[in-house]
Amino acid sequence: METTRQQKVGRQIQKDISEIFLREAAGIFPGAMVTVTLVRMTPDLGIARIYMSVFPFARKDEVLGAARGNTGLIRKALGARVRNQLKLVPELEFYIDDSLEYIDNIDNLLK
Repeated sequence: METTRQQKVGRQIQKDISEIFLREAAGIFPGAMVTVTLVRMTPDLGIARIYMSVFPFARKDEVLGAARGNTGLIRKALGARVRNQLKLVPELEFYIDDSLEYIDNIDNLLK
């Protein structure tokens, strides 16, 4: 169960990371649409676990590798945005949220 503070910081980081992906880091994921679906914060706000949805699904491993490989760049851009709200910029961990792929698979099975 997350505290209210964790939820608020998570929502702010989700918004900021989405904007970073859209504007500043667009070249990291060429040919893929990446959506930040959820951000979970650890209780000490030291780690942000970022869940991403990727389209097309076949490129999810490539996108995840690119995100993990450019964590420093993304964290620096995030730090520029949250420097007035947070004492420390959290470490970033990236994960794939495959819930949309699962829903698409169920939909295809039902057809």
